[in-house]
Order: sequence, then C-alpha cells, then structure tokens
Amino acid sequence: MLERYEADLAGLAARDRLRALEPRAGLDFASNDYLGLAESPALAEAAAAALARGAPVGAGGSRLLRGNHPEHEALEEEAARFFHAQSALFFGAGFSANEALLATLPQREDLIVHDALVHASAHDGMRLSRAPRVSFAHNDANAAEEAIRDWRGKGGVGRAWIVVESLYSMDGCKAPLDDLMALAERHEAFLMVDEAHATGVFGPGGRGLAAGLEGRENVISVHTCGKALGVSGALACLASPLRDFLINRCRNFIFATAPSPLVAACVRASLKLVERADDRRAALQARVDRAGLALQTLCGVAPSGSQIQPIIVDADGRALALAAAMRAHGYDIRAIRPPTVPEGTARLRLSLTLHASEDQIARMIAHLADALAKDSE
Repeated sequence: MLERYEADLAGLAARDRLRALEPRAGLDFASNDYLGLAESPALAEAAAAALARGAPVGAGGSRLLRGNHPEHEALEEEAARFFHAQSALFFGAGFSANEALLATLPQREDLIVHDALVHASAHDGMRLSRAPRVSFAHNDANAAEEAIRDWRGKGGVGRAWIVVESLYSMDGCKAPLDDLMALAERHEAFLMVDEAHATGVFGPGGRGLAAGLEGRENVISVHTCGKALGVSGALACLASPLRDFLINRCRNFIFATAPSPLVAACVRASLKLVERADDRRAALQARVDRAGLALQTLCGVAPSGSQIQPIIVDADGRALALAAAMRAHGYDIRAIRPPTVPEGTARLRLSLTLHASEDQIARMIAHLADALAKDSE
C-alpha cells in the first residue's frame, strides 16, 4: 500500500533532495525574523495584554459565522491606515493569502502575467484560477508587456494581472516596481505585489517597497506577518470592492476558521513597533552592507543588497555538504534545492537578521570562505 510513496522518497534521496525536519541549532542565519521581533519582550507583553483584556486564543468559526472578532476588525482598520490602503483583509498565512487572491480575483476572461520566480503560493493560486497564465523572464518588465500585447493581439478582452514579489525570497533582489506600475497603467492592468520579505524592512515606517503605490485601485499588496513582523498571518491590502468580493467569493476565506484573535492583536502591536523601528532597520542595513563587502572580498560573491543573500553552488549535494560544514561551526544555514529554486541553482540561503551581530556575521563569512575553498579543491 505504501510502496509508491516509499519509492518516491527513495528517488528524492538519490537526487539529494530528500527533506527532513531539523531542530533549531546554532546562530540564526536561516529565519525570516529580520528585525528580531518574534521573541521580543515587546510582543510577549502585547500578547499578555491581549489575553488580559479577553482576546481569545481561538476564533471558534469562520469570519462569516461567529469567528469575526473585534480584534480582527481592529487589525484590519489599523493595517489599512498603516499601509495607506483603502482596506485590508487578514488571512491565516501568507501562503493562504496569495493562493486565495489569485484563485478568486482574476476572472475567466483575464490573463495572469507573473514573474518566473514568484512564490510557490502564487503558482498554487494560479492553478486554481479560471484565468489563463503566462510567465515572463525574471524582473523583465518589457517581457511582461510583450506577453500582454500578445494576448491582446490574439483577442484577449479582460484585465491583465501582473504578479510579482517586491523582494525575491531566494535571490534577495528587488522588483522594478516603478516600471511594472507604469506598465499596469498603460494597459489598465492590476498589479499584485507580494511584500513578504520587504514588509517591516524597507519603505517609510517599514511599509514595504511598494509603499508609494498603496491605495491605488489597481494595486493589491500582500504583507506577510510572520517574517519581519514577528507574528503570523498575512494582510491583503486592496480596494474596498475587491475586499468585499473576497468576503463573498473566496473559498479560502469563507470556509476557513478565522485566524486567532490573539494573533491579530499581536500583529496590530507589531505594526506599531515596526513603524517606530528605524533604529532596527538601520542596524540591519549596516549588517547587510558589511556582509556584502565581506562576501565580495572573501568569497567572490556579488552582494544582493538585501538581507537575503544566496550562495549559488549549482549541485544539490554540494549545497548540502556546505550547509553541514557551516552548521558544524555553529551557524544555522540551510541548503535550498530544486524545485524550490530552478534546476542547477542549488544554494545556501543566508538570511541576515538582528539575531547575529556584525562581528558574528564577519566570522561566519570567514568560515564560509574557508568552506567554499575546500569545496573547490
């Protein structure tokens, strides 16, 4: 009965792609807790205060039944204000939000045009959508426009949906948002921006790389709450009619138990912390700058310019061996392999956070340079 699953797992192992859960160990170079808020006293105090005022741990039902709590509504109002959006809707996870938006909002006559490296959650949502989809070369706005023009030339009559990340999770590079917004305006298209790795870290008050675009009726942004915000869930910021459409048509929202009201209260507290966290953002940027210089000097690796730094080594086995070598030195660094990244681009993904000091980062890069040199012998 289990033979086919065992055979599949054996095949993954033979290709150095078998995954397993590993405990936390070593200095954090793997998490997305960029500002160090997840275990902060400030968020712990916010959780205690929310419990004290009666915020329940569980919602008890979907938002359309009895699960709609004042904490959800307070968060959504605060998030719309914070991100300068018309409205916001809270989901239980960033993956769920991306999947829900793309499965629900694009219609049958529309076209989804997505960056080739966009998140897996977006791909799952697009597979559920009634709209056709086409990818364009990474960060190539001209290629996106060619795809839209080709679709129009073949009789496409709906709206185009341009789907991108503002900061790519495995490469650490930024999207050309100004060019993409201009493209959306020229073609009366929607622009959906996944801000997962930018929220809290970039933009005024940590509002993300698309902060200057928020509030437009053709812009939808997704702000994950489980990365720099240090909690969990996700906020979709969008025009009010689109929010109402999701409440009425989105199966992921209608039939799911609502996110924890306690978590909603903690996210609201985190938004206030992040808005005042210029010192944390400056400290993180200093680490990014110093790490970039060291990586270029000692490892010959071009800096990404962000807190996400890939070390591409091509072969899956090499990535695993390098990650193991770094963990032996006390650094929690993970290997990322296909299908998470394209074939032939297995890598170490260095995540820079406030959990590691500048000196600790410098020592880690010195060990990495040594490991890379031994790997190439």
